[in-house]
Amino acid sequence: MKMEKILEIRELCKSYPGFELKDVSFCLEEGSIMGFVGRNGAGKSTTLRAILNFVHPDSGEVRLFGKLFSQAEDEIRQKIGFASSGVDYYPRKTLKQILENTRSFYPNWDAARCRELMERFGLAETKRFMDLSEGMKVKFHLVLALSHGARLLILDEPTSGLDPVSREELVVIFRQLAGQGVSILFSTHITSDLEKCADRVTYIQKGQILASEKREDFLRHFAAQGSTLEEIMVNLEVNREVQI
Repeated sequence: MKMEKILEIRELCKSYPGFELKDVSFCLEEGSIMGFVGRNGAGKSTTLRAILNFVHPDSGEVRLFGKLFSQAEDEIRQKIGFASSGVDYYPRKTLKQILENTRSFYPNWDAARCRELMERFGLAETKRFMDLSEGMKVKFHLVLALSHGARLLILDEPTSGLDPVSREELVVIFRQLAGQGVSILFSTHITSDLEKCADRVTYIQKGQILASEKREDFLRHFAAQGSTLEEIMVNLEVNREVQI
């Protein structure tokens, strides 16, 4: 059965002094988990911000649920959730205050689903955001996204700085969400997380996509560079002679 393309990026270009995204193209299907990898400064965050319309590309296009942001921005934003490690939007507010502020922007907010997720993740409404651990902050971002029925999660280094137990817990959550048809695009430099949950790998190097394939195909494609994702990625960064 052909799966719906949730995200399509076509020949995305963006130039900054000293850096350039060049013809970035890849797609993400319904219920798929894609690991977006590359060293710091390779273009991961710029690409994610372009997807979310925080950055306006010089050329190329991004389609979400088959539509451009310019065609249906309100509709698209109702269907996506975003979280970035280390970003504290309302550090001194309680979780209850943040939930109340957020729900006002989403007509489809599911209060029962929100309560269920808060309980499942062990989050107390009376806590201030700044008092949460990094792992609990990521979980709270997931509560915000899933309570308005997001079908696409875009996560920038969601497991960065987490202890192994918290990372494992999030990996399990990602797999469960994918099983429910939620699509997940997450940038990471922790290859063990990719091994456990990503079914696709998109690798960016110096602003260009080196590969975007099923995880198994990626491993076969770059078998000469190593036998694990970690070995492959290290060798690809060391060996800059590898051609796209």
